[in-house]
Amino acid sequence: MTQNNSNISTKKEVVKITKKQNITVEKKNLTNREKIDNYIEKFGPVAQDEMKSYGIPASITLAQGILESGMGFGRLAVEGNNHFGIKCHSDWTGKRINHDDDQKGECFRVYKDPVTSYRDHSLFLKSRSRYSLLFEIKTTNYKAWARGLKKAGYATDPKYPDKLISLIERFDLTRYDTKKSDPLILDSQPNKQKISQIHRVQKGDTLYSVSRQYDIPIKQLIKINQISNKTIYLGQELKISAKN
Repeated sequence: MTQNNSNISTKKEVVKITKKQNITVEKKNLTNREKIDNYIEKFGPVAQDEMKSYGIPASITLAQGILESGMGFGRLAVEGNNHFGIKCHSDWTGKRINHDDDQKGECFRVYKDPVTSYRDHSLFLKSRSRYSLLFEIKTTNYKAWARGLKKAGYATDPKYPDKLISLIERFDLTRYDTKKSDPLILDSQPNKQKISQIHRVQKGDTLYSVSRQYDIPIKQLIKINQISNKTIYLGQELKISAKN
């Protein structure tokens, strides 16, 4: 991988992944719609941050993440935090996992958390010349981006662009391609909880520790952020309600 990414492990290590890392799988049976909705809710803000930093449409990033990770439930996502099916390639010096893809037992990258996978996806596209033409396309033209990814060789599936476009349109992912709005909610807006600030989840954070830090009830924190299964993830932005 590119050497200027300080967040990605540079120690070469081949490991056999046996435990799930940094991801909580719902125990109850979810429909595919519920899985995708949950995925979008969790990683929509992450995709927006990547778009702001690297110019890749958030809708494209989200659609790729949903498709490549099996809605967050695929083996590479669960065991390797790899949400984009990025293979090791010759420049990868971090941990790796073997997985059957186009060929049996291919080498795929392993990340410390899903957010790091999102960042490496951005760097992967930005640093390789074969994807350079993508960045001449407007971020609002998701169809051209989808077709461009296939043309540049990101995937071998001939229906890859159609699958991305379908996900984007069915789940209105282009709403994440707009600039982030101010997180503060005006007092004049009816039936809305006023937000005082945003907390980005750090390593070691729990709902309990965040609620104690800001002196707000856990139930209120869950409600205002629409948290499911009482699960938060590294890098997630939590809305903190203002005290009355």
